[in-house]
Order: sequence, then structure tokens, then C-alpha cells
Amino acid sequence: MNKFSEKDWKLFRSKIADWQENYMDRLNKEYIELLSGEGNPSDKFWALEKRIREDKKDCGVQCEMSRSNQSYIMMSLLNEGAITLEDLEGFSDELREIMRRFTDRN
Repeated sequence: MNKFSEKDWKLFRSKIADWQENYMDRLNKEYIELLSGEGNPSDKFWALEKRIREDKKDCGVQCEMSRSNQSYIMMSLLNEGAITLEDLEGFSDELREIMRRFTDRN
């Protein structure tokens, strides 16, 4: 994958924590909805446990930060819905175009 500029890397590092916090906030609201719904408490518990097990693998929750993984992480964040193309304001035109092409394919 393309190596992005130092400016893009610094901007990415400055934004990733907020993006992850916002994504986890959305997940928490979904978990509350799941737990508040109809059904047996045990069924809701196990459904929540399964969701958390799956969700914690998302880059919106945790990721190994390295410059070589920046493209993969950003594509994963877009794919997970943790960020949108609008969140990429301020990044280079090259990076935004690559991410736009990625979302067009998916």
C-alpha cells in the first residue's frame, strides 16, 4: 500500500483516539439496546458476550499503531463505519482519493 506523507501520519495519530472513542460510544449504545430488549436475560448476556468478542477485533476498538499499517487501519475504520470520508478532511488529496476508491469498491 502507498506510503503517505509525514503530515498524514501525524494527523492520523492525532485523530485515531477520538475516532475509537466515538466508535466505542456507539457500540456501548448498541449493547445497552441489546440488553434492554425483550428476551431471556441469559440469551441477552450470551448475545452481548459474542458481540463484544467480535467487536474488540475491530480497528475502531483497538489496533496496532504503525505507519506501515496506516492504510489498512484507515480502510478498516471506514469499512467498520467508525469513520466516514468526511472524517478525512485535512488529509492529503492522495490519501483521500485512495480511501474514496476503497469505499467505492466496497
